[in-house]
Amino acid sequence: MASMMVPEVTLNSCDGITMPVIGMGTSSYPRADPETAKAAILEAIKTGYRHFDTAFIYGSEQDLGEAIAEALRLGFINSRSELFITTKLWASFAERDLVVPAIKASLRNLHVEYVDMYIIHWPFKLKEVKSTPVEKEIVQPLDLKSVWEGMEGCKRLGLARAIGVSNFTCNMLQDLLSIAKIPPALNQVEMNPAWQLKNMRKFCKAKGIHVTAFSPLGASGTKWGDDRVLGSDVLQDIAKAKGKTTAQISLRWVYEQGVSMVTKSYNKDRMKQNLDIFGWSLTEEELDKLTHHPQRKGVTFASVLGAHDIVLQIDAQL
Repeated sequence: MASMMVPEVTLNSCDGITMPVIGMGTSSYPRADPETAKAAILEAIKTGYRHFDTAFIYGSEQDLGEAIAEALRLGFINSRSELFITTKLWASFAERDLVVPAIKASLRNLHVEYVDMYIIHWPFKLKEVKSTPVEKEIVQPLDLKSVWEGMEGCKRLGLARAIGVSNFTCNMLQDLLSIAKIPPALNQVEMNPAWQLKNMRKFCKAKGIHVTAFSPLGASGTKWGDDRVLGSDVLQDIAKAKGKTTAQISLRWVYEQGVSMVTKSYNKDRMKQNLDIFGWSLTEEELDKLTHHPQRKGVTFASVLGAHDIVLQIDAQL
């Protein structure tokens, strides 16, 4: 089967940089062994994925880097520039003087000279290097101005072609825009028919910030996800009527909102299905049904870090 072509979106304030609207996520729980991860990434490249999303805390940067090197060796791609690579600043390094060293560590893991997108992973700081879940004693507010100066330094040094954020509320984005010399190119947030973020999308559109959805399928099978998307009667009925999978209906809905997405599957058939959402569309009636889908957020700050003041204040705004 020939690889599928994925549309791209042009990011504002990024010198015409374009990003494929579907990326492959590399976060897994429990973490996949390196050989499984590398094999899946190679299969994804053969299938047509050109955007890969990783993060320091996922432990998958090195797997992705080795898979890219192998893809180049095998001729699946001709150059690194054919790929769009996103990685993220972990909260333990959310200090101005630690940002550039952090991205350089990620670049070493990835065996590349630059990433296409570097993102602040969470809008808070951790006092020590630790993955989630963490104790509330090590969670601190983020010094946004100084950390963003570090992010801007990554772009000026050519270590990242574009910079953005993840899990930011509208208020946080407004605060960032008020002090940023280089505005954020995107905000990566949980979004799917069961968590539509209408106000967030409206705000970002007005400010020229692109929205990328993580968990567009509800993160079913993960430690925080559930079946509120893939198990939705509304989505299942639409899928049956159109001869599509429930996942394809959810991904197509996200795409029709003008939002890009990061979806993860190591299954070869589902990888292909997740790309096969172009060349057809949802009807007005189907869109209306999805607009009125019951809403519930899956990934809360409290579920990741525990319920205490900082995260509860953030969750209340999302």
